[in-house]
Amino acid sequence: MRLVAAGAALWLAAVAIDARQRDAKGTWMGVLDEHPAIEYAVRPTADAVAALNARLDAGTATLTFEPASGYLRSLLEALDVPAASQMLVLSRTGVQRAFTSPGNPRALYYNEAVAVGYIRHAPFLEVIAHDPRQGAVFYTLDQRQAARPALSRQAGCLSCHVATATLDVPGFMTRSLTARADGTPSLRFGSQVAVDHRTPFELRWGGWFVTGAHGRSTHLGNTIVDAAEERRSLVAAGPLNVRTLDGVADLQGYPGAASDVVALAVFDHQTRALNLLTRLGWEARAAAHEGRVALETPAVTELVRETVEYLLFAGEAPMPGGLAGTSGFAAWFSARGAKDGKGRTLHALDLSTRLMRYPCSYTIASPAFDALPDDVRGAVWQGLARVLTGADRGPRVAHLSAADRRAIVEILRETRPEARKYL
Repeated sequence: MRLVAAGAALWLAAVAIDARQRDAKGTWMGVLDEHPAIEYAVRPTADAVAALNARLDAGTATLTFEPASGYLRSLLEALDVPAASQMLVLSRTGVQRAFTSPGNPRALYYNEAVAVGYIRHAPFLEVIAHDPRQGAVFYTLDQRQAARPALSRQAGCLSCHVATATLDVPGFMTRSLTARADGTPSLRFGSQVAVDHRTPFELRWGGWFVTGAHGRSTHLGNTIVDAAEERRSLVAAGPLNVRTLDGVADLQGYPGAASDVVALAVFDHQTRALNLLTRLGWEARAAAHEGRVALETPAVTELVRETVEYLLFAGEAPMPGGLAGTSGFAAWFSARGAKDGKGRTLHALDLSTRLMRYPCSYTIASPAFDALPDDVRGAVWQGLARVLTGADRGPRVAHLSAADRRAIVEILRETRPEARKYL
């Protein structure tokens, strides 16, 4: 009975919000996450953390607490998130910024749909899970041993994670900024608030540790500014092409001493891809709810175009000298994904002159892509088909060679049956 009453209360609250956010003609004037087609705060989710919570509640899954890192390793295993994906943030950013510093970095771990944040001595683990329809959903897990641990959904994260950098939907974000010796961001140097695969390497990873080889590419990682506002390296041998962070930061309790450059580069791509799919789905669902044809709505058609180009790595930043990681992430990632008859997968990394061997985003095989409304998803396929069959050879997709297009078509036809209607 209490659940029925709670559900009724949420429904009445949603109705009240709906009434307040329409003008006299009934046009929606409010924020998109409160639109009746979205109802981000009240609709149930189908993300990986919600599924794990259900298993924990049923007793079919457990989490093990360790003295050094709490529930971190157990949670990573339960969510199929590799420790090799470790990326270390040295800047005092995030909800637990008071615990973060260059000497006690914030670690992020991720797979294709989940990211886990860990800071030694911090009171909770931070988790972002991507729901196919609702976008990023935020959770915490208390770092205190409990008989029945469970992850709690958090609404306060939206104050930062709904922004221009996330396309104004609950989303993932990566930033590049300059930090002081204690990790506090230095506003004088500005920041890159929306890093993705198009961002030049020399502007990336300020406020992060970076390990691995990157040839002639430079970046802003592994550095701080001192009291005289002079940039200096936290690594004695210099900030570039760093093999390990041993001796640079105290990483006791962390799974490794890497902040892998390949993991960073893949994450840069993935964050915007998932945000684009969320925004496209939301705009299409809102249009349909309002009685409009989604594909005749400028916001939707522009997002379709942008999604097609982004999935095909349009505007990817040059990678002089290539990338080589230090954690094993590249091998883990390249083994993922459905393979065609020749053993090819969209997860295959290139890392010599570009990120992916076959420049079509693996997120095309994500639940978020499949959750797009049928007509909108079809429009994305049509846009991809125009490029991959050579009908569209515009400058934005000129980086795709004939061999690239042919390989991508063959992989998609074998691994994504829906593609056969368009390719």
